[in-house]
Amino acid sequence: MWASLRNFRVIAVALAAVPAAAPARATAQPANSQIRTGINNLRSVSDSRRPQATTELAQQIRTLPPGREKLALADALSHLVTEGDPGHETLQMVAETLAQSLKESPVTPKEAAPPAEYMDLARLIRYEGVSVDLKDPLLAMALGVYEENDADAAGADFTLKDLHGRPVTLSQLRGKIVLVSFWATWCPPCRKEMADLDQLYAANKDQGLVILSISNEDADRVSTYVKSIRYRPQVLIDQGSKVAKRLHVDGLPRTFVFDREGKLAAQATDMRTRQQFLRMLTAAGLKPA
Repeated sequence: MWASLRNFRVIAVALAAVPAAAPARATAQPANSQIRTGINNLRSVSDSRRPQATTELAQQIRTLPPGREKLALADALSHLVTEGDPGHETLQMVAETLAQSLKESPVTPKEAAPPAEYMDLARLIRYEGVSVDLKDPLLAMALGVYEENDADAAGADFTLKDLHGRPVTLSQLRGKIVLVSFWATWCPPCRKEMADLDQLYAANKDQGLVILSISNEDADRVSTYVKSIRYRPQVLIDQGSKVAKRLHVDGLPRTFVFDREGKLAAQATDMRTRQQFLRMLTAAGLKPA
């Protein structure tokens, strides 16, 4: 997520930091280690094999004894399952695995906000169309947080400068279909989806498609990268992540699609494939070329 960047930079660290099992559970250690390795290596699996590999990891996690380690593994897998399009069955399997782990090992909140694990499960429910059998007030609270965040995003406006110092204002793009993508050069899923965004823009710009790719990094670093991949959509710099915070962007990549009237028509909380982007743009009224 954006605040801690845990989706993309600390999954392996988080898994490595899971406390060792007590001696009575020592027989589970080989399985735990194998699952941990599988999660850390999941991005190296081919796109065609990744849904099956993810499902197998979820099934293995379910067989583990209840406890903090099982929950940490289930939560880490939930961060990766939304990269691309694994299919509804895989998403459902991962969500149910995380829900089972939370039911067995509830997390006590340390502050007013719901614990991260409940937020991660709520994210799958709200944005990926899954359902789970977990009646927990903390999950309900997490779903409420996302509902409020979405209401804020739907009414948001912003002005940012592009790489040439020219201001771009979202509300001044009425009449266009606008895809807003938050990304970073260090983010592997962000880099992976940019080729699809570039091609979609080139094919549909004459129909009024505008893509605004927003990064909070140094402008020179961003400029060097987009030139190296010949990326054609507009790139904006969000110094201090002010706009990202206003839209409650808590993970990368993050996508919002606004229709020609400026209404929020679709959104995604992780990497999307070309076909997923097309569905989002179609929901905003675009007839893709």
